[in-house]
Amino acid sequence: MAEQASTEQPGTRQREPLFTIAPVVLLFIAICCGVHLVRGALSPEADFTVLVYGAFIPLRYSPEYAVDISSFLSPVTYSLLHGSWVHLAINMIWLAAFGSPLAHRIGAARFAGFWIFTAAGAAAVHFLVHPFDATPVIGASGAVSGMMAAAARFGFSVDRHMRRPAFHGPRLGIREMAGRRNTVVFLVVWLVVNLIAGLGWLTGDESGAIAWEAHIGGFLAGLVGIILLDRPRGARS
Repeated sequence: MAEQASTEQPGTRQREPLFTIAPVVLLFIAICCGVHLVRGALSPEADFTVLVYGAFIPLRYSPEYAVDISSFLSPVTYSLLHGSWVHLAINMIWLAAFGSPLAHRIGAARFAGFWIFTAAGAAAVHFLVHPFDATPVIGASGAVSGMMAAAARFGFSVDRHMRRPAFHGPRLGIREMAGRRNTVVFLVVWLVVNLIAGLGWLTGDESGAIAWEAHIGGFLAGLVGIILLDRPRGARS
């Protein structure tokens, strides 16, 4: 990530702490890891029940299916479930990298709202593309993609001179984002990776085991969500 150039006099810079992950990000990491640990201790039948009720399944919203509590909760709870420890680890690493500077900027409550908003947005786009699919969708990738979008809104600029490094500066408009080389390069690489994933080249499965549509949905939701949930100029968590 790009860093803000320092204008401080020598010797006045605060020492950067060794541990900078935001507490609310640690909480989400703990929840995701805890859920995965519990699922590993369940019987296959019990774990299947958790998956059915906790994962996002587009077919659940077909007219022939009755509306239940999962219809309302699964567009968010799916983001706390993961298919393997590798899947979990990858998402948690990206969550720590992009989530912490975002949480330090907007605060814990707004960060939780941002997670819910982007997870639901990711599920909505996946539903629009696959409205009758019975395949469960799980993973925090949609919400993390939203955090990547928020990072792009700030040009990946992180102020590391404060006690808690946070995304810095005003939000960029779409045209301003398009005018920054680092942002454009990131977006192109991100889109290409998702295209490759959608074609199944990363999994060896032509149907594609990665819900790339949800990644796109989460990213789009993040572009909007940061406008709604960003702190007023000058406020810090």
